[in-house]
Amino acid sequence: MTAEFYLKNQFLLAMPGLAGSYFGDTLTLICEHNDEGAMGLIVNRPSSVTLIELMAQLSIDKGDTPADRVVVEGGPVGGDRGFILHTEDARFDGSLALGNGLMLSSAREVLEAIARSEGPEEYLVALGYAGWDAGQLEGEVAENAWLTCPADAAGELTREIVFRVPFEDRIRRAAASLGIDFSLISSQAGHA
Repeated sequence: MTAEFYLKNQFLLAMPGLAGSYFGDTLTLICEHNDEGAMGLIVNRPSSVTLIELMAQLSIDKGDTPADRVVVEGGPVGGDRGFILHTEDARFDGSLALGNGLMLSSAREVLEAIARSEGPEEYLVALGYAGWDAGQLEGEVAENAWLTCPADAAGELTREIVFRVPFEDRIRRAAASLGIDFSLISSQAGHA
């Protein structure tokens, strides 16, 4: 894998050509990318499931869980699997350090800690994930299906987009970090 295609900790912004597909209008954070493929979480598609409802399904006492916190659709693969993207201020045995101050976990203990107000300061719970086989994501990027947005070195912008920006504004905020007004990008190819 060449360095220019190493996309871990980068955002993928769905280009207009993906409109009408599952990935249309999505912003995906790539959590892992290696020679075997890539895995990411869509961070801007809220589901109809609240975190309290998910905890009830898992028989976890909701405790101090915010009533309005929603779970996002993380992607089309493994929709019955949950993932928690969170800040590194709380560490758990099953969490994977992603860099830029972020951790990823699928451990029940993270949700239990959140319910007890002992969890990470900022978190996003997702059901499912986006996955690509070896070379697949590189091909899609080369075909202009995705605009890539490198994460900032300190991770502050990434954490702002993932945890604080309203869902409907996340893709525009990521594009703006590149100096692009995403609403002006057309699905039509330009011709000289």
